Amino acid sequence: MRTSTLPVAVIACLVSGLLTAQPPPQPPPPPCTPGPNVVCEQQGPEDLVALGPNWVAVSAMSGSGGVALVRVRDRKSFTVYPGRTARNRPDTTTYPDCPGPPSADQFTTHGLYVEPGGGAVRKLFVVGHGAREAIEIFEIDTSSATPVATWLGCVVAPNPIGLNSVRGLPDGGFITTNFLPRGTSPEATQRMREGERNGELWEWHTASGWQKVPGSETAGANGVELSADGNTIYVAAWGSQSFFRLSRGTTPPKRDEVPLGFSVDNIHWARDGTLYAVGQAKQGWRAVKIHPDTLAVSDVVARADAPEFGAGTALVEVDGALWVGSFRGNRIVIVPAPGVGRSVDP
Repeated sequence: MRTSTLPVAVIACLVSGLLTAQPPPQPPPPPCTPGPNVVCEQQGPEDLVALGPNWVAVSAMSGSGGVALVRVRDRKSFTVYPGRTARNRPDTTTYPDCPGPPSADQFTTHGLYVEPGGGAVRKLFVVGHGAREAIEIFEIDTSSATPVATWLGCVVAPNPIGLNSVRGLPDGGFITTNFLPRGTSPEATQRMREGERNGELWEWHTASGWQKVPGSETAGANGVELSADGNTIYVAAWGSQSFFRLSRGTTPPKRDEVPLGFSVDNIHWARDGTLYAVGQAKQGWRAVKIHPDTLAVSDVVARADAPEFGAGTALVEVDGALWVGSFRGNRIVIVPAPGVGRSVDP
């Protein structure tokens, strides 16, 4: 169906609801001291994506929010939107129903996706909360010493969708996850944590609007990725602590699911063609690799939560190491990139 009139106002409690579905809040972290294994100046860096070898885009689920870029060579962090160099160039052809740029003072950010390719200018899709619940689309230019973010448009989510992750598509559309529908009761949230299917995936295009992805119903739909040919969707199911592969565009859809034993958050492609899956485990966090064809799982890293860092949510390969984010706290941690761990058959 095509949804041409979408609600702009959102229920402001969405982010607190998301955090309710995550491990309980912790005391403020200690001050962050720059060092070889940490990137400071962050605000709940829930998701991370690399923009080539020199920059990493980072979301901000707390504090003043916005979109940040970290320069790899010196780990300097820039808030590029909103910011002094930020620009607006609305693409009203691709995003005709967008009411305007996001609110500068009510814009916390969540899942990220950067379009593939080289060059200094890349398109970035961002899950935004705050004054509205929407996918926000930016153009990021890293050709100068201070990167520039240009806002291109948005797609406001219909009620009660509570956005979490996004995977952009070549035509400007996207696939996104409904992790925790807005207005969800504490009792329903607990049932999701116990594996009850409460959400699903949605796909959006300019011509067709919002459409539910067949066969995608799950408990706490979180991270999402897509195969290079566009025929297979990969999904992290936070509530059921599992990962599934779903055919796209087939009737009926084919779905294969594998349990992982931890609350799977974001998933991103690794350079070797496998998928990194990161999430919260008992009193810590864990990252694994998943083979997209066989669904074999290999351990990558497991760490206990600490006052400085806990509740890992996303991982990206940067300069031979692994950068790990969290929905809370003031830092990204850097861990060595180990060899492939033991293999676990699905």
